[in-house]
Amino acid sequence: MTTRTTSASTSASTVRHLRVAIVGCGIIATNHARALDRLDGVEIAVVVDPDPEAAGALADLVETELGAARPRVLGDLGAALAGGEIDLVDVCTPSGTHVELALQALAAGAHVVLEKPLDVSMARGRALARAVAAAPGQVVSVICQHRFDPASAAVAAAAHGGGFGRVTSAVASVAWWRSQEYYDSGDWRGTWALDGGGALMNQGVHTVDLLVWFLGRPVEVFAHTGGLAHERVEVEDVAVATVRFESGALAVLHATTAAHPGLSVRIAVHGSAGSGVIDDDQLAYLAVDGAVVNAAEAAVEPHDLHGRPTAPDAWVLGHARQLQDVVDAIRTGREPGVTVADALLDLAVVRAVYLSATLGRPVLVDDVLDGSLDDEIVATAGARA
Repeated sequence: MTTRTTSASTSASTVRHLRVAIVGCGIIATNHARALDRLDGVEIAVVVDPDPEAAGALADLVETELGAARPRVLGDLGAALAGGEIDLVDVCTPSGTHVELALQALAAGAHVVLEKPLDVSMARGRALARAVAAAPGQVVSVICQHRFDPASAAVAAAAHGGGFGRVTSAVASVAWWRSQEYYDSGDWRGTWALDGGGALMNQGVHTVDLLVWFLGRPVEVFAHTGGLAHERVEVEDVAVATVRFESGALAVLHATTAAHPGLSVRIAVHGSAGSGVIDDDQLAYLAVDGAVVNAAEAAVEPHDLHGRPTAPDAWVLGHARQLQDVVDAIRTGREPGVTVADALLDLAVVRAVYLSATLGRPVLVDDVLDGSLDDEIVATAGARA
């Protein structure tokens, strides 16, 4: 039986019942469904997908594997919102469709959570930020589930609280492998229009988010990208960048889907009084105020050599933690732990990497954020901000 997660500030008998529509019924939607099932007072009421087979399969999972009431199966979000009964729209569609669906949900009065990234377009991201500002009381969040890992929280606490002294640098690497079959498995994969990029946008955006969360406001990016190990793919399978932060700290960012057979995600944060290292969501090393801390105390779920969780439900826990935060934000009227502004900054860093690699020069993150580079003439259409 599923172990449910309940906020410390609310009991199971007093929580507001929330009806959720999951939009997009691919692989990641099954993770969202399992995570939502862990939360008290949350019902997966509708699943939405233009492919009736995919939607039916997700409805089957909710009913048979999770033992919950079978959700309605619909072909488009408008039909799900028409009755005004949906409280939260959970968007699990290809990245380039995220903002369009979020705006539709907001217009209907629903709260929204988007799978990463926010979208592939800065212009659409800014449009969503404006819509959120005009809809006080409606919660919108973007999945950055690793902020809720105990290891990440320990490093963030040290970085933000002075335990590392002055934070001076970081090295972040996503050394993964994706086969040619992976890219060939869907028409949208590896495209600028719907995937929005390759190894960095799709696989590395969570690591970008943690890097920005740990080190603060990024100022400038200088990058190179390449497509070195795959065919029939518009986007990069290797990206390397340096990032300069407002504090003066410097970071190296690396993401690839061309590291066979697939190794770890590793982030090292260094300062004048301590350092922290996270390896595949585990706290591998922590020194605070000059003293080494027992890293095992902040370890997360066990992973194997290639970053695959060894516990059957380990992939679900991070999403469950963040979705609980979203649900608590809805019930209490506060901001979620990850806001649209946070996700828009992450997207700006990724877009700055692509622009820098295309233009062959450093790119200011603020120029990507405010639209100054929207009309920049670049060789690759997909690198447009």
